[in-house]
Amino acid sequence: MSLLQIGFIHHNFFSTADEKFHNLMKHILVFLMLFFPSLLLAQLGKRSLDTAALRIKARQLAQKFLIVDTHIDVPYRLLRKMEDISVRTADGEFDYVRAKFGGLNLPFMSIYVPAEYQKVGASIKPFTEKLIDMVMGFARDYPEKFALVNSTQDVLRKKSSGKILLTMGMENGAPLLKLEDIAYYHQRGIRYVTLTHSKDNHICDSSYDTTRTWGGLSEYGKQVVAEMNRVGMMIDISHVSDSTFYQVLRLTQAPVIASHSSCRAFTPGFERNMSDDMIRLLAQNGGVIQINFGKSFLSAAYQAKANELRKSILAYLAEHNLSFTDSAAQAYIKAVRDTAALPTVTVEDVVAHIDHVKKLVGVDYVGIGSDFDGVSGELPVGLSDVSMYPNLIYELLKRGYSDEDIRKICGDNLMRVWASVEKVAKRLQSKKP
Repeated sequence: MSLLQIGFIHHNFFSTADEKFHNLMKHILVFLMLFFPSLLLAQLGKRSLDTAALRIKARQLAQKFLIVDTHIDVPYRLLRKMEDISVRTADGEFDYVRAKFGGLNLPFMSIYVPAEYQKVGASIKPFTEKLIDMVMGFARDYPEKFALVNSTQDVLRKKSSGKILLTMGMENGAPLLKLEDIAYYHQRGIRYVTLTHSKDNHICDSSYDTTRTWGGLSEYGKQVVAEMNRVGMMIDISHVSDSTFYQVLRLTQAPVIASHSSCRAFTPGFERNMSDDMIRLLAQNGGVIQINFGKSFLSAAYQAKANELRKSILAYLAEHNLSFTDSAAQAYIKAVRDTAALPTVTVEDVVAHIDHVKKLVGVDYVGIGSDFDGVSGELPVGLSDVSMYPNLIYELLKRGYSDEDIRKICGDNLMRVWASVEKVAKRLQSKKP
């Protein structure tokens, strides 16, 4: 038994035992540390070497494996404040320099369409096109650093180039005003569509909206599912209501993804995350849940405190007749957040969600959907930007995950689903009308 093990037993077991025995153990530990310091140093040294070795291996695996992150909100972030992401940026969580350092190969750029655009009808398209054009511009303006990919074969062919490979997912299906729009946006480079966002739309109900307009999918939404299968667009069930999820899974002929969701087992009552039953059904479908890094997605304790803080801030703004964007409001919010005693959430919490999925259905059905630049200020310790995927891999290694397990989590699981969606589309398109 090592000195560290003795210390652990002393602290965790004998702290409640007889006081005399407690003092005896304390004196024994002091004696050992005084007269056998080399033993203690050897134990600590071995532990440090093991940690360093795992850190080195984690960084090596991050550079070796394909890392796919299915949800990064760079376009909307840059729409609000433009920065040159080909260099290290002052703000945000994504840029070329940090992505290369972290080993990120394939970020799905989120084409985020806020719910308020659902009210503007056909004029929603210019907004959507602007974001798509922005992503295409990254590859055009910095061809030595970024390249667009539109298929799994594209990814495999271009990975060795060393460039950051970009593809796109549309967050909110609101721009799909008619079925023909699905093929159109697929041609424009969109490879998944999140069926809705924070409000019910014309396709389906949202997990955040209690209206329950359709009780799941609308009739048009059912056609959208079929057409996405036919075209080869991944269906994303993040943000949808539970009823919508179950209906989609009954209708789809291809695997689906949850591009940025976590496990409801850790956040009871939070419909935005997936329940164990939903995760099981997702696995039966051959799909994958991509774990969201947002603190409120990971920890019920953090979520509860953050909700209290949010209510307090909103009450203050209303009392002082301030809008959220007012400088005085922003100063107040920053001061409150800087002094708030919120529970700590770390990279270990992200791994706990991954571990939960693995134990529930196996390692083949979980991946990474960080929500970087979408949950800014809500990221866990150790995963604050795209340079830090090695920290996630390190924690997986600490828990005994094999290299093959980690390869799957980093990107292979998502690539399998994407390839399956392409295969189903090819089969459906070959059928005679």
